[in-house]
Amino acid sequence: MALVVCLKTVTELRGKGDRIAKVSFRGLSFYSRVLENCEDEARFEEAFRWPVASKVDGNEMLEIHIYNYSKVFTNRLIGTFRMVLQKVVEEGHLEVSDTLIDDNNTAIQTSISIEIWYQPMDGSVRGWSDGEFLDVPDDRDGMFQFETESLLSSHSHSSGTPPGRSSHGIPTFRKAGKGVFSAMKIGKVRSHKKGDDPAILETEDLDRKAMRLGGGLDPDTISLASVTAVTTNVSNKRSKPDIKMEPSAGRPVDYQISVTVIEARQLVGLNMDPVVCVEIGEEKKYTSMKESTNCPYYNEYFVFDFHVPPDVMFDKILKLSVIHSKNLLRSGTLVGNFKLDVGTVYSQSEHQFYHKWAMLSDPDDITAGCKGYVKCDIAVVGKGDNIKTPHKASETDEDDIEGNLLLPEGIPSERQWARFYVRIYRAEGLPKMNTSIMANVKKAFIGENRDLVDPYVQVQFAGQKGKTSVQKSSYEPIWNEQVIFTEMFPPLCKRMKVQIRDSDKVNDVAIGTHFIDLRKISNDGDKGFLPTLGPAWVNMYGSTRNYTLMDEHQDLNEGLGEGVSFRARLLISVAVEILDTTSSEIMSSTEVQVEPVSNISESATGKVEEFFLFGSFLEATMIDRKIGDKPINFEVTIGNYGNQIDGVSKPVAGRKKKKDGVGESDEEESELIQNSSDEEAEDDGDLVSVSTSPPMKPVITDRNYFHLPYFEKKPCIYIKSWWQDQRRRLYNSNVMDKIADKLEEGLNDVQEIIKTEKAFPERRLRGVLEELSTGCSRFVTLANKDQNLAGRTKLDQERLKSCMREMESMGQQAKTIRSQVKRNTVRDKLKLALNFLQRLRFLADEPQHSIPDVFVWMMSNNKRIAYARIPSKDILYSIVDEERGKDCGKVKAVFLRLPGKKGFGPAGWTVQAKLEMYLWLGLNKQRKDFLSGLPSGFEENKAVKGTGLQVVPPISLVYNMKQVFQLRAHMYQARSLFAADSSGLSDPFARVFFSTHSQVTEVLSETLCPTWDQLLVFDNVELYGEATELRDDPPIIVIEIYDQDTVGKAEFIGRTFAKPLSKMVDEHYGPPRFPPQLEYYQIYRGNCPAGELLAAFELLQIPYDDEEIRRALIAVHDFAVPQIKIGPAGRTELPPIDGPTDVDRGPILPVPLGIRPVLSRYRIEVLFWGLRDLKRINLAQVDRPRVDIECAGKGIQSALIQNYKKNPNFSTLVKWFEVDLPENELLHPPLNIRVVDCRAFGRYTLVGSHAVTSLRKFIYTSPDKRANNWAHTGDIVVNIDSEPNIKKMETVVKLDATSDAVVKIDVNEDEKEKEKKKKKKKKGEEVEEEEPDESMLDWWSKYFASIETMMETLRAQEAAWAEAEEREDMEIAAENAEIKGDDSHVKGTKPKEKTKSKSSKDKKKNHGSDGTEKKVPKPRVDELMVYNKELESEFDHFEDWLHTFNLYRGKAVDDDDHNMVDDDRIVGRFKGSLCMYKLPLSDEITREAGFDPNMGMFQSIPHNDPINVLVRVYVVRATDLHPADINGKADPYIVIKLGKSEIKDKENYISKQLNPVFGKSFDIEATFPMESMLTVSVYDWDLVGTDDLIGETKIDLENRYYSKHRATCGIASNYSLHGYNVWRDPQKPTQLLAKLCKEGKLDGPHYSPGGKVKVSNRIFLGPTEIEDENGLKKPTEEHLALTVLKHWEEIPRVGCKLVPEHVETRPLLNLDKPGIEQGRIEMWVDMFPMDGPAPGPAIDISPRKPKNWLKGQQEDKQDTDVHYHSLTGEGNFNWRFVFPFDYLMAEEKIVISKKESLFSWDETEYKIPARLTLQVWDADHFSADDFLGAIELDLNRFPRGAKTAKQCSIDMVLNEQELPTISIFKQKRVKGWWPFVARDENDELELTGKVEAELHLLTAEEAEKNPVGLGRKEPDPLEKPNRPTTSLSWLLSPTRAACIMAWRQYKLACVVLLLIVTGLIFLGLLIFSIPSALSQKIVNFIG
Repeated sequence: MALVVCLKTVTELRGKGDRIAKVSFRGLSFYSRVLENCEDEARFEEAFRWPVASKVDGNEMLEIHIYNYSKVFTNRLIGTFRMVLQKVVEEGHLEVSDTLIDDNNTAIQTSISIEIWYQPMDGSVRGWSDGEFLDVPDDRDGMFQFETESLLSSHSHSSGTPPGRSSHGIPTFRKAGKGVFSAMKIGKVRSHKKGDDPAILETEDLDRKAMRLGGGLDPDTISLASVTAVTTNVSNKRSKPDIKMEPSAGRPVDYQISVTVIEARQLVGLNMDPVVCVEIGEEKKYTSMKESTNCPYYNEYFVFDFHVPPDVMFDKILKLSVIHSKNLLRSGTLVGNFKLDVGTVYSQSEHQFYHKWAMLSDPDDITAGCKGYVKCDIAVVGKGDNIKTPHKASETDEDDIEGNLLLPEGIPSERQWARFYVRIYRAEGLPKMNTSIMANVKKAFIGENRDLVDPYVQVQFAGQKGKTSVQKSSYEPIWNEQVIFTEMFPPLCKRMKVQIRDSDKVNDVAIGTHFIDLRKISNDGDKGFLPTLGPAWVNMYGSTRNYTLMDEHQDLNEGLGEGVSFRARLLISVAVEILDTTSSEIMSSTEVQVEPVSNISESATGKVEEFFLFGSFLEATMIDRKIGDKPINFEVTIGNYGNQIDGVSKPVAGRKKKKDGVGESDEEESELIQNSSDEEAEDDGDLVSVSTSPPMKPVITDRNYFHLPYFEKKPCIYIKSWWQDQRRRLYNSNVMDKIADKLEEGLNDVQEIIKTEKAFPERRLRGVLEELSTGCSRFVTLANKDQNLAGRTKLDQERLKSCMREMESMGQQAKTIRSQVKRNTVRDKLKLALNFLQRLRFLADEPQHSIPDVFVWMMSNNKRIAYARIPSKDILYSIVDEERGKDCGKVKAVFLRLPGKKGFGPAGWTVQAKLEMYLWLGLNKQRKDFLSGLPSGFEENKAVKGTGLQVVPPISLVYNMKQVFQLRAHMYQARSLFAADSSGLSDPFARVFFSTHSQVTEVLSETLCPTWDQLLVFDNVELYGEATELRDDPPIIVIEIYDQDTVGKAEFIGRTFAKPLSKMVDEHYGPPRFPPQLEYYQIYRGNCPAGELLAAFELLQIPYDDEEIRRALIAVHDFAVPQIKIGPAGRTELPPIDGPTDVDRGPILPVPLGIRPVLSRYRIEVLFWGLRDLKRINLAQVDRPRVDIECAGKGIQSALIQNYKKNPNFSTLVKWFEVDLPENELLHPPLNIRVVDCRAFGRYTLVGSHAVTSLRKFIYTSPDKRANNWAHTGDIVVNIDSEPNIKKMETVVKLDATSDAVVKIDVNEDEKEKEKKKKKKKKGEEVEEEEPDESMLDWWSKYFASIETMMETLRAQEAAWAEAEEREDMEIAAENAEIKGDDSHVKGTKPKEKTKSKSSKDKKKNHGSDGTEKKVPKPRVDELMVYNKELESEFDHFEDWLHTFNLYRGKAVDDDDHNMVDDDRIVGRFKGSLCMYKLPLSDEITREAGFDPNMGMFQSIPHNDPINVLVRVYVVRATDLHPADINGKADPYIVIKLGKSEIKDKENYISKQLNPVFGKSFDIEATFPMESMLTVSVYDWDLVGTDDLIGETKIDLENRYYSKHRATCGIASNYSLHGYNVWRDPQKPTQLLAKLCKEGKLDGPHYSPGGKVKVSNRIFLGPTEIEDENGLKKPTEEHLALTVLKHWEEIPRVGCKLVPEHVETRPLLNLDKPGIEQGRIEMWVDMFPMDGPAPGPAIDISPRKPKNWLKGQQEDKQDTDVHYHSLTGEGNFNWRFVFPFDYLMAEEKIVISKKESLFSWDETEYKIPARLTLQVWDADHFSADDFLGAIELDLNRFPRGAKTAKQCSIDMVLNEQELPTISIFKQKRVKGWWPFVARDENDELELTGKVEAELHLLTAEEAEKNPVGLGRKEPDPLEKPNRPTTSLSWLLSPTRAACIMAWRQYKLACVVLLLIVTGLIFLGLLIFSIPSALSQKIVNFIG
């Protein structure tokens, strides 16, 4: 059955434009072609056909959308036509004309005319192939057109024929969507000639179509999107194969982890002696111990080297611990520690944390809180990683600890403690872990049979391990236990390792390993969730299941590398609970606990469903002949199902029947036949699985490979298995994967367009982003339907919600970014889009497994040989197209490889076998359409004969449809091939495989860029299936490149894939599809690129018309080049194809015209300068070398160098040759440079070779006319402004002839500085330091000032970039608001905003700290440029006219990181250049004055005669050197080599220092060109044995010397005659300027009064006076000349940036550790020609001597006497401490030199901060003294002391950063009160006293003049302190002492008590005396 819609016309259209139609039915959309420039009528006349499985329902709808097509913007909808199909269903045929409706369902004038057929088709009804509609064509915005309904109507599960079969009487059909296949970057599309309309819009998006139609491309242009595309279309029955063969996981790699422990602060504890321990994995390193301090300063550097696989490296835990009182005898007590994994560090930007504070916590007491902070740098460097270290000049910035914690971005600073519960329930399907012999022995002794495994589960997390109990002898153990970890949350360890192990008395062995990535089971967003998992089954994979004593693949069971077999599955769950550390019940230790948990129900993990896996082997080729010719068969397994050799280990206790699904072999088929009946088959209960193909003897294909002769009979396998139904997880994953694939495809396109400099990459990117946002919204729609399925875990629910949120926001962001894409922002937006790709891939990775992966094993002689692992989600069936696996119901080329470590290296590159395989996996009840994706034209051969058994799967397929083809492989050339021979070249040939055929090209000897120009013809290729399918779906071609060796087997170089372009019998051979165009295919060797192949492939169905092909080829050729004569290689006719075509038996056929590129005549000029550093060849020195240049068969030879030792330069500089090259620059062949040594008797030896793969940069372009005319325009005045250095960014100006150009130039003028100073004083700022005296300044002043400026410039640049981005966002938002209002509210991406605010905060903080504390105005310090990289990278390697080509020899080394240069293979360097241009050249150039025709385009080049040069090397310092001694330090010294001269500065080594300051200059005389490579090495001095090389750097001085950038001597910022900034070039600025003007043929310089100088048409202004040494001013022109030199790049025509005075930072490298920096060295080089004026003496850059503040001992600790028996808590001392020290003012550090230990050979220099610690103690006679309190003052910035004791409070410590600070080095004398503090039991600071002190700083000279004594001694004695005589003594007067103590403690209580006692006595006396007084009164009264 099929529905056919013919779209005829659309009329009454408004306006004129391009139109396109989209026709949709049952969720599948087709597109019409684009009709260009239609007016009111669009005549489409196109038919679209849907094969339908189920009857079309009368209520179903047909939709047609008509659009105005736009090349740039989104297509605009004109109107929609919707029609219910009731009438069509009834009548079968209908013609309709109707009006369209708009978005508001209102009828519009435009009307449409269509015709519809609905008819049943002939032939059997087949299953609907949903897979056929995978690559749904895109509409104009690259949208996915998927509808929410499924492709099938609700009640259909089976269906009919595939799309695209033609039926007579119906107009031509459009195919159902053409995908595109590419070998290098999947998803490239070939371009069509301009003006062609392809049959239907392909999977490319319409922006690309727009480019094609509007770009007016050259007819010879190859694929628009990519030079690496495969030219043809892939339809939906085949999947894309993966070209990279070798597994990359599991291979060890070099890593270096460097940790600098700088200091610790706020350590909790009294009077500590702290040591920091750095622990990574098993390795530990300790800092030195610092005594009696809670804030020790270490600044110690540790390096750890590892050679392990990346996964192992990133899982290692890095632990920082602070230990108190550690010594040789005792291990010390742990204060606190901090843990994170190495992966967290590596995932940071630059792979490092720099100057961050690690917060310590106590693992034994989680309630204790923070135990202190350690400041450190941590960096992880892999091979080839470069770490950009912020400049380490000054570390004085006062750190805000809370704002700089060592935590990744996004993690809160307040982390809480949490419990991680890992619940282990049970496991299934464990393999045997013992031999059967042992089992029999046990049975004999014990008398019972046991399962041969004793499993337990081990969980590792954050450096801790927990184990469950061991379940003895059980293949299905049940544990029901939980392992509990207590760790900070969020944890800084990403992965949890869960491992099933077998308990053994000798050695426990891993059975399987699973890693749980915590990032995938949690979400840290606002609506995020804590880590949660399961309960879910996790599948474990590893080595094969058969037990051997020594398992060679045991690593796989440990989780290293890709598992090659299913091992077991484990039911686990993970939960996290945040702890309330204040509660009393909490357990404070972090030890791992194991507890029992209750069992969970069977249904908790989902309902168990029956799954059905079907596979068919359509082809088995490329079987490695090493296997031998024994019969070969294939086994497919899923879990343990299907595994017949070592599958299910059945538990002794018995097993459920349904788990017993092991397939029997083919011999047992009869059993099935006898037992089967109709009902049983329907019920499917006893359907036996068939999991292996029948064994078959292989047949020889060629000398390397076999194939299996399947021919028309294709074996099948089918397996039934039972798993929990968690398909939903995989479905969601598939949807995201498909969106990601589509995005990756599009982004690869964009990158290719940018790379090949094609037009309009921004349009393609817009389309890609539009596609992404549509895909995201489609995901949300599909995921919304996710019902509440059984067995859904909390993670399923939360993950679904977060995925939907993420996808929604990603869709929104994509839309926003799409509107921001402009030509100049393409690269930035591409980066953002690549971030989307990473996010998508991360989201798509489902953490909870369900169905295990499928394994395909090739077996020979019952042994497993090679395997392929296919993820089950890739072949999982769903009726919804996007949810279906990408390979489900498709033919996939599967390449089998060797298991485990065998698959590394050369063995991994060779294909063990290539299978064309069809796989389908789904629910058994859904399996009716499992055959629907197979190529049509087969009959099923079932094991059961009978009629009613439709549902029984076939055991083989017999194809009755066979097509015969001829394949033509046009093998043109290859480039950049891998060097496979010791000569550094290869002898390459290509072997082409197609189906079971193979052919080879000829061998071309000694080349890496062979041009085969050969047509390989494969006759009578038989392919099975329908012709129409084969047209769109031909099998892939495999091309392997080999190196022919005279002895032994040819060596493999690389492999690539291609798809041929198919022509069927009824098709015309002509444009747009034919003839095919040459395309570049990326060749891979393992995972590394190994070159590119330029070829084209076409598949012609026999019979074909030879004459038609010939005519088409000639027509294409004539169209492209009507005026060019055909070269000798291009015959006008195709060679006869009938003759012999094999290399051995007949002629080699060239690639025919029309396919071969169109050629033009080019001239290539070669500048031969010289050869350098040629190594010996076969132990003989190179003496008479010559260079041969070859390109496209033509070439030229240099003059012979007669004596290489005496002069390695060529006598003839320029030669040229002419050659025919392709018009298309991308197809230009490489140019080969070979150096040969001419020996005696006419012998030649190859020295080395170099292939210039891209000639584009050497193509000559005539100079810009405007630039030429600049010289004739009016004068331009250049004003000079005094601007701070930071604003140099603004100095770039456009210079027009008419305008006055203003260039801002920095000149320090006295007046300006004075004004600035006045202003500052007016503002009321305290200018702390007067202008420094000139005599005090030295080179280091300049250096440190420059570093400060560099840091400020970097900050200003960052701020400017952020500002520019914000501005751009605002502009775009405004633009959007104009264009479409609805999008304007979305502005920028949230993450970006966050980072912006963060960085601005940081900036404010930095500015704040700099401004207030340390930054003093440095008005008159001249500066230099400090480059934090090599000078070469700043000035394009000084290759402005002289290029260096490395010469290679020797076999290339295989390496994963192919970008690493293989230095061992470099045998020398050729210096020269190339220039190529199309002939004829314009006369203007040759007519120029002074044009030397002998020099061609290389005019005004200096001569290359030898020249004597004085080379002056300045080495400033080295940083972060790799430790070379056991103690983790090094004793570095400098070695300098230049030619035969070597300077060793061994006696001046710097002891035990990894950041040495050398401050030295070295002079060497050299002769260029013989001595031009300068090597600066840093060696480690050793007392015994040879010194070790730490690292070295090499500088090519010759390129610098001859460069137009003038790198001989940097140009200073100011011209001075004396002082620290004295002009050091022997030529003054005026002389330099005159020389440059003369060389550049410029008019000038003309100096005129008023401080003006004119060069060419530029007038510069500047000062004209200079001060001499006596302070007298005299006139000079030097300042003016210097101004011009500093802005030389602005001079028209000849201008370029001149190298300023500078210091460059170069990495130090060591050959033993290739690609990993061993430190950095700061240096610069000056060069002076010996025939010129002599230079002055070298600048003194020797390290500053520390200022001596008294000579004396270091690290003094001094005590006062004891104030005994203090009654009031007051201690009077009047005591003087004298601390002598050496101080470095610039670095604000005290310098200490001391021996590190008793055994140290010499003293080590330390630099520590200037800190004064005052402590107060309570002296005890018998017990240890009690610590009362302390204060530490940083002498550079500490709070001013309070004037009185009352004003002194604890706030001076707590709010130290907010208080104004002073420096003792500026104040010299300070007096005041400071608080003593200590921590109470709650760990909070409390005031424990106050101290009055006076600090007085004197220099050594001052101290000698005014000597003082220590304590109260002479000279200048101090008075005795005023201590009260009534001091406290228990022994002499205990009563008094007790009274005093009571009075002190209870003063108020005593007073109250006294009053009460007095009152009581008074009352008592009153009562006592009343009777007597009364009686007396009475007596008196009576008497």
